Amino acid sequence: MTDTTTAPHHSKLSGLYTGTGGFDIIGRRKFYYLLTGAIVLVALLSMLIRGFSWGIDFEGGTRIQMPAVEGVTVEQVETVYSDTLGSEPVAVQTVGSGAGATIQIRSEALDLTQVNALQSALFDEFQPTDSDGVPSRNSISVADVSETWGGQITQKALIALLVFLVIVSIYIAVRYERDMAIAAIAALFFDMLVTAGVYSLVGFEVSPATVIGLLTILGFSLYDSVVVFDKVEENTRGILHLHRRTYAEQANLAVNQTLMRSINTTIISVLPVIALMVIAVWLLGVGTLKDLALVQLVGIIVGAYSSIFFATPLLVTLKEWRGPVAVHTRKVLAKREAASGRASAGAAAVDGEPVFGSDRPGAPVVRRQPVAPAQRSPRPGARPTGKRAKKRP
Repeated sequence: MTDTTTAPHHSKLSGLYTGTGGFDIIGRRKFYYLLTGAIVLVALLSMLIRGFSWGIDFEGGTRIQMPAVEGVTVEQVETVYSDTLGSEPVAVQTVGSGAGATIQIRSEALDLTQVNALQSALFDEFQPTDSDGVPSRNSISVADVSETWGGQITQKALIALLVFLVIVSIYIAVRYERDMAIAAIAALFFDMLVTAGVYSLVGFEVSPATVIGLLTILGFSLYDSVVVFDKVEENTRGILHLHRRTYAEQANLAVNQTLMRSINTTIISVLPVIALMVIAVWLLGVGTLKDLALVQLVGIIVGAYSSIFFATPLLVTLKEWRGPVAVHTRKVLAKREAASGRASAGAAAVDGEPVFGSDRPGAPVVRRQPVAPAQRSPRPGARPTGKRAKKRP
């Protein structure tokens, strides 16, 4: 007899490496649908109410950049701008830290007279220094972007995003069957909405780097969905000819088998992005990399969530809605219910020992014999019992 007290016990997380984890993700898909819907709702409300902070590359305008001076705040710079030009700037922010920190002012398009007046006012008030540490008016740089250029950038960004989605949709439609394609594309749109909603909530400027980062994380999300769907396809191959497990149970097994891989891939992908944010943005003060790093950080996390907790449950729901999988699921569940009823009746007969006989006084009483253990299905992992059946000549 095996001593179960000395057998090794594994946690659910360690069981994921061998595909024996027991997270019921598909069974709780209604909860994950509600969670996904709540996330999408928050993102949509943020985009509708707060909107986006479009960068100068999209809207056009003037960008003034000045080396940060110790003790000078963003509010002081805004005050100098307002007193000089009589209007409010679009945005004023500090980028970077230490010796590489700069203060960036973004405004509507300014003419040469306004630019000269603003440069003089900023220099007289704060005395910024150049790379040699000498106060210089030329340390305040100015860049202009026309509205026409901004419109062209916006159009090209939208075209790039549309072309990407078309190519991805064609690939998924060819690579997978209809329901998998629908679930994967729905996950891609979920990733786009949530990433855009986070940008709206945080208030970061949407720049061309943001569009590049968005295309990158959509590719990551697609990769993660392909990994999970490949395992689902492998586990459910020939499922309609079997009557022991349903499509949902095999899909849940596939999710458990790929969950640890998705977690490891997400962590490995996030670490370089965090390093990019810390070193390039915080230490070196490269403001354009901030947009790229944020969209990648959010997109990687959202992509891992959507492939596991949204795309696969949606696939199972589409499968069980109609078609042969729906019929197969009903047959398996009905067979289990019937088997459970027979097992309950047999157990009640053994425990209660019902009697058979005539109602006539003195009639012999015959007690039911207990059900033979061999008639019951063996436990998983149990050793075979009884004699082997002899082969017929």
